[in-house]
Amino acid sequence: MEYGSLVVVWCFAATLVAALYLLSYLLVPKNYDLEKVSAYECGFDPFEDSRGRFDVRFYLVSILFIIFDLEVSFLFPWSLTLGSSDLFGWFAMVVFLTVLTIGFLYEWLKGALNW
Repeated sequence: MEYGSLVVVWCFAATLVAALYLLSYLLVPKNYDLEKVSAYECGFDPFEDSRGRFDVRFYLVSILFIIFDLEVSFLFPWSLTLGSSDLFGWFAMVVFLTVLTIGFLYEWLKGALNW
């Protein structure tokens, strides 16, 4: 059986997780304090209901940040290999940065970054 060792490792991991979870449940003292089980430990009362709606722009800005942050992370390996790459590698990154800049300007001009 080709995957026998993998099955053994998965079974061992599942058993270990279940055992540790059970031990932590049984051994940890359960001292329920009013301050400990309160929703906010910072001392402030909640301003509004915790099930309130978030503005969609918050998610849009966060997704745009993640996208542009991940795309900029391609610059690090390129900068390390810039000395050994040829002219094609340099122009490929220029095209990539141009597309990235055009996308950023498009989002900016559409007002997606305006709060």
